[in-house]
Amino acid sequence: MSSLAQPIAAIATASGRASVGVVRISGQGLDSFCRELIGHDLTPRYAHYLPIFDGDGSLIDQGIVLFFNAPHSFTGQDVLEIQGHGGVPTMQLLLQRCLAVGKSVGLRLAEPGEFTLRAFLNDKIDLAQAEAIADLIDATSSAAAKAAAASLSGVFSNEVHKLSEQIVALRILVEATLDFPEEEIEFIEKYQVKQQLEQILKQMNQVLTTSSQSSYLKEGLKVVLVGEPNVGKSSLINAICGQDIAIVTDIAGTTRDRIQESLTLDGVPIFITDTAGLRQTDDPIEMIGIERTWQAIAQADVVLNIMDIRHRTSPLFSWPKKQEWRGKEIIHVLNKCDHLDKLDGILDGVDERSVILSAKTGYGLDQLKQKILQIAGRQVGEVSPWLGRTRHVAALGLSLEHLNNAAQHVAHDDKVLDLLAEELRLSHLALGEITGQVSSDDLLGRIFSSFCIGK
Repeated sequence: MSSLAQPIAAIATASGRASVGVVRISGQGLDSFCRELIGHDLTPRYAHYLPIFDGDGSLIDQGIVLFFNAPHSFTGQDVLEIQGHGGVPTMQLLLQRCLAVGKSVGLRLAEPGEFTLRAFLNDKIDLAQAEAIADLIDATSSAAAKAAAASLSGVFSNEVHKLSEQIVALRILVEATLDFPEEEIEFIEKYQVKQQLEQILKQMNQVLTTSSQSSYLKEGLKVVLVGEPNVGKSSLINAICGQDIAIVTDIAGTTRDRIQESLTLDGVPIFITDTAGLRQTDDPIEMIGIERTWQAIAQADVVLNIMDIRHRTSPLFSWPKKQEWRGKEIIHVLNKCDHLDKLDGILDGVDERSVILSAKTGYGLDQLKQKILQIAGRQVGEVSPWLGRTRHVAALGLSLEHLNNAAQHVAHDDKVLDLLAEELRLSHLALGEITGQVSSDDLLGRIFSSFCIGK
């Protein structure tokens, strides 16, 4: 009996005390198993209120029993669900009874994510939708939950399929012309290959941008505060988090190590780090703290470059031999505006990447939070169209790279169709990794092993 055909069972609800718990079984041909367990045949997709007895005839529990016959079920196989009282001993007794009855048909405990894996292997969902199930369970905010639900419904997969279809259509044209090399230039002009590629590239960039930004809902946005000592970094992290996280004093070098805190801004998880002030020092302990500041910058998505508005000096760009900030999203925070009598004239030279702020009074704090959300690709109250993962972003990036290579072959005077066809093929394969049209056993193992048991 193959692993896919072997019936599996698990408690599908979280461990602990609850009013309702669910035991789930999936397999091929569960009719005889159901008759032995329940005592009679079950009507598919009908809620039966029935008692469940142990092997010695004693009552284990009384609850709702549902039977879904293949292929009209989540896994595409026969599925039995027993909804009983959610106490841990009761759930364990129900599971043990199912395993005892199903011993003759090889019923075993399910592995993590195995129910969802079977749904994927039986073409009930694609790989991106399977991942969305785990993301929906693990969502830490309402925004992430809504985005994961959209991915589960197929919104993201549909965008990937549209791109795949356009690439496949172009591949067909190119590969059909490979046997006629003398017609390469005529073919490219006749079928407007350049224009088709430009349109696909435009859509690919849009999907990649949205996926990259929406991935922050799952992965979170890493924000680090940097600046000279006494510019108000610790006061700012306290203001952003709404509580006293860091010690605030007038003594330079008070913060000597990284201080990390997490919060949620309009549904986006934010991991914020306060760091040691950047300055030249001979203090060995402070030097270690400064090196850790640069490590935090290298790992960050967003750098808040904190400056005293009265001086506007920043070591971020002048620090010798430090490139960690290159390519980072940087917001210049001009702090301590409460020390000024008026702001007239102080706005000169302040661009859209800068925020005038007072960590002490809270002035400008909402504007700073909005700029952080804009980097995450969100406006206040905006709903993300789907939930991206790092894996999706990497696959889209690889697919885009091959499309750009294809566009370069088209642009050259010495147009070579076989190179164009190969780049289109590789671009299509990269997209296939997202939905599981192209996937390895190792990839599937890593994805589904992260699921909880019973899903």
